[in-house]
Parts: sequence; C-alpha cells; structure tokens
Amino acid sequence: MFSKSWTLTGPRPSALLGSIMVIVFFAGCEDTGRSVSPTARQQQERTATRNVAGTLAEDFDPAVPLAYYQLSLDFSKRTAGFTPPVQSRAYAYMGLALYEALVSGMPSHRSIASQLNGIGPLPTARGVAYHWPLVANAALAEVMRGLWGGRTDRAGENVSALDALEARFVSQYAGVPRGVAQRSMEFGHSMGAAVFATSRDDGGDEGYLKNFPATYTPPTGPGLWVPLPGQVAMQPYWGTTAQTFALSSAAACNPPGPPAYAETAGSEFYNQALEVHDLVTTAAPDQVAIAKFWADGPGTISGPGHSLAITNQILIQEQANLAVAAQAYARVGLADADAVTALWRVKYVHNLIRPVTYIRRFIDPTFTTTLPTPPFPEYVSAHSGQSAAAMTSLEYLFGRDVAFVDHSHDVDGMSPRSFDRLYAAAEEAGISRLYAGIHFRAGNLDGQSLGRCVAAKVNALRWRPG
Repeated sequence: MFSKSWTLTGPRPSALLGSIMVIVFFAGCEDTGRSVSPTARQQQERTATRNVAGTLAEDFDPAVPLAYYQLSLDFSKRTAGFTPPVQSRAYAYMGLALYEALVSGMPSHRSIASQLNGIGPLPTARGVAYHWPLVANAALAEVMRGLWGGRTDRAGENVSALDALEARFVSQYAGVPRGVAQRSMEFGHSMGAAVFATSRDDGGDEGYLKNFPATYTPPTGPGLWVPLPGQVAMQPYWGTTAQTFALSSAAACNPPGPPAYAETAGSEFYNQALEVHDLVTTAAPDQVAIAKFWADGPGTISGPGHSLAITNQILIQEQANLAVAAQAYARVGLADADAVTALWRVKYVHNLIRPVTYIRRFIDPTFTTTLPTPPFPEYVSAHSGQSAAAMTSLEYLFGRDVAFVDHSHDVDGMSPRSFDRLYAAAEEAGISRLYAGIHFRAGNLDGQSLGRCVAAKVNALRWRPG
C-alpha cells in the first residue's frame, strides 16, 4: 500500500493528453510517487541497481503511460467492436507489456509473466542503463499497434496516432545519450511485440470481429433470457473460450447464482423485479443522473475504459511515479479482464431473463427502462463486476480511504461525481444498473463479489521477490 501525505488535484481527463507534458509536479526526473518506507534490503537493491543501470523506473513521472491510456479511450469511442470483453482484454495486455518492460528497473518487484496462463517467454533487460520512459513509450506503442490496429475499422487512423505519440516522446527525450536511447527503444519494441504475439492464441484474438456470432441460439424456457427485437447475443462464447490470466479458470470466482425463478407475487424473484420497477418509475433526478453517468454504452469509453479513466485520475492525484503507474495499470488491467471473462461465463451459464422482459410480463406491460437493455443475459452485472475488480485493485495499491472526483465524462458534458473512497465508485456503478432498469439487485451484488474475488487473485500473484 502506498502512503498518502498530501493531495493534489490533477487536470481533468478531457484535457489530460494535451497537458500531461506540462504538469508542474511531473517535472524532470523527480521522484514524486507514493511509496512505503523501503526496507534496508530494498534500499540496498535500489542502490545496487542504480550503480549498474543509472536510474530506476521510480525516478520518472508517468506521463508516458498516461498519454497512451488517454489515447486508448479515444480509440474505444471510435473503433468498432471494442465491446467490454474485447476492451478489457486489450487493457490486460497493455498493462502486462508496460509492467514487464519496466520491471527490471523496479528492484523491489519481479516479473509476473510466468505466473499467468498462456503467456509465452518475454524479453528480459540486460544489466545496463535504460531510459525507462523511452522503454515504456516503445512498449506501449508496439503492443497497441497490434491490439488497436490489425483488422479494426480504424486501423490506419489508430496506428497513425500511435506513431505520432511515440515520435513526440522520442523528441522530448532527445537529450538521452544515443546508445541508451536506442537500447531502450529496441527493448521496449521487443517487449510490446512479444506480448502482442503471445496474445494471438488466447481465444480472444480479433474479438472485435466476432462479437455477434450467428452460430449461437439462446435456450428457451421459463426465466431464461429473451433477446429484445433486433438483438443478437453478444460474445456468447467468451466465457468458455477466452483464456484467463491470473484465475485458474473462469469458474474460479463463481457467484452463488440468482434467486430461484418465480412468477408469483411476493416471491424473492418477483420482489427483486418489483424493486427495479419502482426505482425506475419513481426515480429522483440524481438517480437518473447516476444511471446515465455510468451508462458507458457503445460509442463511449465503455465500462472497462471508465475504470482505466479513473486509474489515470488516481495516478495524477496521488502523484504516482512511473513504477507505481506500471503496477496500477497491470493490476487493474488483469483484474478487469479476468472479471469480465468470469462474469461473461456466468451470464451464459444462467441465461437469466432481463428485468424489462419480466416486468412487462408480470408487473407492468408499459414499463420502460432508463437505459437500453444490452444484448446479453442479466446475471451477473458486468458493470458491477469489472468496476469492483478495478477499484479493489486500486485499493491494494493506494488504500481504501482515497477520496476523488471522477471527471471521466467531462468531455461528454456530464457533471463530475465525487466519492469519499475508491470502492464507493464501484458501489455506485453497480446500483446505477438498477436505476437504469437493466439489472436486478442480486446481479449487482453478486457481480461485485465476483470482482473483488478476482482482484484478490491478482493481488496474490508474487509481485515481489522472495
């Protein structure tokens, strides 16, 4: 956990990409990250590494990854097919590439690649000097070219933007000795390329082209999900074909299952549906605002993107250094991806009916939801699960009582929302789905439990030596 002795509010995400390079507290190579007091052994390791390689990742600010993750949010909005499963997978590989590229400059940490499922051999740094921002720059640019380029509908535009951003940082660090700069960029590119290469056989490659397979036919019967007119099931096979990273399997954090299906007034299932009906039809303005703030539907930064936008903001607010940023992006990315894979499996195991279908049949035929109902089964809530996984992962790094203001949707004209602790954001993301009329309470709460379970599995990886 990283201690916090002060708070400094950073720029809003809508202005982040243009202002990262001029943020006052991210000047030069000053170590501004939050960190625990190093043990004598850790201090010796850091001193020894500096004597050999010159600098550590913690000696630099996180401007490089902040810029790339901000750019990825723009990609999410404009690149077709980056549904939550596809997007969360991309963030897992981005975080992995960044962390593994920098871990040799983080003597109190170790590689986690061998602890993850299906990750092949990755390059290792030599015991010589590297410029860690240039390493990060090359690694993220390279892995993102594969993830956001390829056969996407905006491949040319995305790759051009990555090329320009990479060149921008190379220019900024033109004063780095030529040999160090060249070695750093070559190592970063090799890491990004290797991480993308190892992603190709994980069951999710080019998932943006396979969101709505025509081969899937939803089962029918009492209590089962019924696609709304015009809907086709989204990623029905993801939970069984996409490989998890830290989880032993997609079933490792299984929730207990929804309440027994019933159509009788007064039954638990009926009462959960009635609660959704009453919340939607009597919603206060703030409840509607909450539903819309967390909508994160097609054409937006999406749910996993919202979690990464919050991660950006926390890193700025907490004045994290480059090493802390690498840990945060890896932890959040892996937890988010595994949570989405696990909950997507649960969705198509239970194939539970959506509130709108049940309520119109048994409670109110005129019922209308606040947000459109997504094209996949109800149980469990994806927003609840992935938000819980992400916020819990940030808790492990920064502590539970970190207050912040979420500016993720400033650029969309929405008012920011304030939270007195990190997990409060996950709780609001979960309840927003009830206010929206698209989830039952059990789907929200069990989704959160799944997400916290996944975050604990990721946290249990051997991140440190010994």
